Amino acid sequence: MPAEEVACRDRLKALGVEFEEHSAESNPEIGCSIPYPLVLKSLGKSIAIAPGTELNCPMAEAAARFAADVIQPAAKTEFGADLKSIGQASAFVCRPRHGTRKLSEHAFGNALDIASFTLSDGRKVEVGPTPPEKDAKFLNAVRKAACGPFKTVLGPGADADHALHFHLDLEPRRHGGTFCQ
Repeated sequence: MPAEEVACRDRLKALGVEFEEHSAESNPEIGCSIPYPLVLKSLGKSIAIAPGTELNCPMAEAAARFAADVIQPAAKTEFGADLKSIGQASAFVCRPRHGTRKLSEHAFGNALDIASFTLSDGRKVEVGPTPPEKDAKFLNAVRKAACGPFKTVLGPGADADHALHFHLDLEPRRHGGTFCQ
């Protein structure tokens, strides 16, 4: 395993992320691959993620830092409760982008779709086009803050495919910019 992969795993452990190593994913016919995938069980000391979330290490680290540095404080501010878990809708999937032949960032374990957030008081906040006002404030804060650490951020209103989840990925963009809708 390359040194940068080992270092990334060390950073995940320091963040309290629970994960398991997974065998390499590869589909040469289509072009999908993750040479050193991880299956996440948590995004930190007290933030679960389910179902099992297969990502590359840099995406896993970005998601863990975002959960701890942005989502957890936003939940505390808006609801007075801790973030207990994230419901993911998609991580590694060997497929092209909808309606194109270009591979999705999911095909490289470089994307995470988040459908919901569960708080320590039992409240569940679901990503959708018309959430209740308090949920909307929280979801808007999370979505806005995602533009920066992630290079692509899509959600309700971007298109029909993203009406019920946030899509976050690390696809490099020209000039180092971001694409947020």
